[in-house]
Amino acid sequence: MKIAPQFSIVLLTAPNIKVARRLAALALESRLAACANLVPAVESHYWWQGKIMCGAEVLVLFKTTRPRLPALEKLLLTNHPYDTPEFLVLPLRSGSARYLKWLADSVTDVPIGTQRHK
Repeated sequence: MKIAPQFSIVLLTAPNIKVARRLAALALESRLAACANLVPAVESHYWWQGKIMCGAEVLVLFKTTRPRLPALEKLLLTNHPYDTPEFLVLPLRSGSARYLKWLADSVTDVPIGTQRHK
C-alpha cells in the first residue's frame, strides 16, 4: 500500500448512459482521467429549484491526479447537459503501488503505447 495524496476520485452524475459514455471518452482522450467507471441505474433524490426531485442517472467515477482536476472540471462542466452538474472531488489516501503508477502514467501527455491496465 502506498500513500497517494496526489490522486483523486471525481464523482459526476449524467442523465443517461449515452451522455456518461461521451463524457468519459472526452476525459480519457484528453488524458485528464486514467479511468472512468460508469454505474448505471442510480436513483437520485435531490432538491432542485425549491422542490424535491428524483430521477434515474448514471454515476461516473473518474480516477485522476490533483494537477489534472481544474482541466477535468472545465472539460466536464462545459460538455455536460445539466445547468448545475455534480462535480465532487474525493482525495485518495492510499492504493497499491502498481495501480497508482498506472494511474499516473495514464494521465501524462506522453502516449503509453500498447500498455494496458489489467
